[in-house]
Amino acid sequence: MPKILTEADIADFRDRLCDVAERLFAERGPEAVTIRELAGALGVSPMTPYRYFKDKDAILAATRARAFDRHAQAMEDAYASVPDDPMARSTCLRDTYIRFAMDNPEAYKLMFDTRQASAGDYPDLVRAGERSRATMTGHVRDLIDAELIKGDAETIGHLHWAALHGPLMLHFSGLLTPGVEARDLINGLGAALWKSIARPTRVQAQAA
Repeated sequence: MPKILTEADIADFRDRLCDVAERLFAERGPEAVTIRELAGALGVSPMTPYRYFKDKDAILAATRARAFDRHAQAMEDAYASVPDDPMARSTCLRDTYIRFAMDNPEAYKLMFDTRQASAGDYPDLVRAGERSRATMTGHVRDLIDAELIKGDAETIGHLHWAALHGPLMLHFSGLLTPGVEARDLINGLGAALWKSIARPTRVQAQAA
């Protein structure tokens, strides 16, 4: 007689399966990993994962959603940790983003894997992705409200995101030449972006 699974049993197995999937999918690509391999890595029968997920796409969606939620939580915690200083908050979020990616490379790479054509079929993945994306604009709105920068928050948030993501992916892909560090590129891109959006101080405005 099959064991009756409690909600805790289901959550525990799904988490363990996603742990394995995160690593294998990031290392080899989702298309190169079979459910049989995932089951073998957990020491269960090849049919066991089907008790928890419809298919491999569902496993990939759940694994990516979990990664986006972890990223969003880290960014939200960083935002809340610096409540009264827009500049310090923005710097803290940048550093948190970099640290999350460097500490969780498998999760980070999988978050942005575009090979899951059916991603929109999984509401939890869509929700988690939107939650993560939203962390890119909140601190920008704070800078605009404080009249430190000018422009559209969504556009600037995406520019800021690109300035973080591009160097990190070059790093993870092994495409940076020796001596070139992702953080240095991020700092340079951030400085260039800031120069284009910063509002002049009152002293600068009077001098002009």
